Amino acid sequence: MQEIKNYTMNFGPQHPAAHGVLRLVLEMDGETIVRADPHIGLLHRATEKLAESKPFNQSIGYMDRLDYVSMMCNEHAYVRAIESLLGVEAPERAQWIRTMFDEITRILNHLMWVGSNALDLGAMAVFLYAFREREELMDCYEAVSGARMHATYYRPGGVYRDLPEVMPKYGESKWHKGKDLERRNAWRGGSMLDFLDAFCADFPRRVDEYEELLTNNRIWKQRTVDIGIVSPEQALAWGMSGPMLRGSGVEWDLRKKQPYAKYADVDFDIPVGVKGDCYDRYLVRVEEMRQSNRIIKQCVDWLRANPGPVMVRNYKVAPPSRVEMKDDMEALIHHFKLFTEGYSVPAGETYSAVEAPKGEFGIYLVSDGANKPFRLKCRAPSFVHLSSMDAIVRGHMLPDVVAMIGTYDVVFGEVDR
Repeated sequence: MQEIKNYTMNFGPQHPAAHGVLRLVLEMDGETIVRADPHIGLLHRATEKLAESKPFNQSIGYMDRLDYVSMMCNEHAYVRAIESLLGVEAPERAQWIRTMFDEITRILNHLMWVGSNALDLGAMAVFLYAFREREELMDCYEAVSGARMHATYYRPGGVYRDLPEVMPKYGESKWHKGKDLERRNAWRGGSMLDFLDAFCADFPRRVDEYEELLTNNRIWKQRTVDIGIVSPEQALAWGMSGPMLRGSGVEWDLRKKQPYAKYADVDFDIPVGVKGDCYDRYLVRVEEMRQSNRIIKQCVDWLRANPGPVMVRNYKVAPPSRVEMKDDMEALIHHFKLFTEGYSVPAGETYSAVEAPKGEFGIYLVSDGANKPFRLKCRAPSFVHLSSMDAIVRGHMLPDVVAMIGTYDVVFGEVDR
């Protein structure tokens, strides 16, 4: 007689579907998961500790590198935390720009997610489709900040600069010339707002293309329907937020329940799932892209009609313009002090959360009155979601683990921090 034992298997960190550096130790009974133990910390960069040794305004760049697929949303939480301690209010135009870029970021995140999740489950084409639109929005990031990903565009007191009047154009190459080049530059003739107008008009048709490839696809449904069901009670008990919570039928969205920036002034709907399985979460995210598109359109219309300042005129927080600096000694001193020493933030503590694409991203900030944070804590949605892996994946088959990691939408920058 032979005794059959469970065996233990490493899933990742080299596995392409482990999304970076997740090491899952799976205890398996044949093909069935008995226990899943996520080992994290392989991308730990001590972001929270490093922030304690730098002036407040020099840690904004670290926020981009936490959840490195939804960069500006992380910045938003951090900048709002500083603003609430300083008692500074960003100008109205800056608030609208932030709202717009939060939604551009949400679309970027969900495009990355739908492409990579489909790729994990064997659907190759969607990845290429999704990256086509991502490329257009990445150009918006680059136009306002100079960087495609790590923008450092939001600053305490507003945003770094106003939206550009011209969009960068594609140059001629041996692959793109003549009519083809004209087609590629068709949206780029005017300002950034014109470009976004053209994008918003075109985008719903593109989302239809992704849906055509996946929504009624037999194989996609076999891989996601009834897989990884999270009940509303479970979702709340594990502290889930974002599409993970809404996919289970709980209508909770910080943009509606605790509005920040200009979300109270825009019109959008919150998509909610029914079953709480991977397929529902897919549908929720796809619909979120459509809703984000609506919000961007409203922001573009408002920004077009209302020019104005995008930064507070407080030289203790925001740098003076280059022109003033070359002309006025006081301005030069302000600039020098701001970029060497920073500003002292009144003693106190605050928690500032935004509805990031993955869920509630919060910054808990403690100041002791110095020019550096006394303590900074990031509340990362991916970390919270990953902790429920064992409870949800138990009893599923090995390929379903891949579907589950995909549906969590984990990014290890913010899990390991």
